[in-house]
Amino acid sequence: MDQKSKVRHIVMSAMIVFGGVQGVYAQSSASNGTNDAAGVIAAQTTPAAAPVTADSQTIALTPDEAKQSATGNVAELQQKIHGADITELRTTYNGSYGASLLFYGKDMTYYVALFQQKNLWRVIKTQDEARAELIYRDFARQTAQLSDVEIRRTKLEAQKAYTDHLVALSQERASRLQADLNIAHEQQTIVNSMQQQTRAEATALAQQKAQSQEQLRAAQRQVRDLQRQLESGLAVR
Repeated sequence: MDQKSKVRHIVMSAMIVFGGVQGVYAQSSASNGTNDAAGVIAAQTTPAAAPVTADSQTIALTPDEAKQSATGNVAELQQKIHGADITELRTTYNGSYGASLLFYGKDMTYYVALFQQKNLWRVIKTQDEARAELIYRDFARQTAQLSDVEIRRTKLEAQKAYTDHLVALSQERASRLQADLNIAHEQQTIVNSMQQQTRAEATALAQQKAQSQEQLRAAQRQVRDLQRQLESGLAVR
């Protein structure tokens, strides 16, 4: 093969390879364009729904799950709960909120329910066990978030009731102490009055005693005088 033939062969090979690459790129672009458009349509037509979160990533609900979230499977699950063929796998309670993972073995379907005070709120169903677990964990986290205010209110109510109880006890003790103090004051008044009366009586008795002693001394003097007179008269005779 001469030099010109070699050059033509290399150029043709290069054109063939380049053409193949362009075809692959065109197919890839078309495919990506289709997927992007479908994603935009799905995003526009899918009702807004809370994402399902994993430990280190956020997994959005599928269009079917989002539709379930919007339209609800509450009645369907309620009917199955009344039967005996559905099994409760997991349940989490936080305050009055709860999340349950249930399994309906007849058609291998998992139901993930979010409820409040035993009333079903949201129900998602899927036949994907791993996804059901993810949704359940997300619902369980939601119950913790939803119950924060409720639990805080419960604690505050208990703290207020306890404080009110302590206030009542303190007021009762204060009332008892005040009653004791009032009695003490009354008793002190009585004692003071009695002491004043006793002092007055003592003073009067002291005066009476002094008078009695004076009368006694006078009587004793009289007795002595009479005795002397009597003795003197007897001696003269």
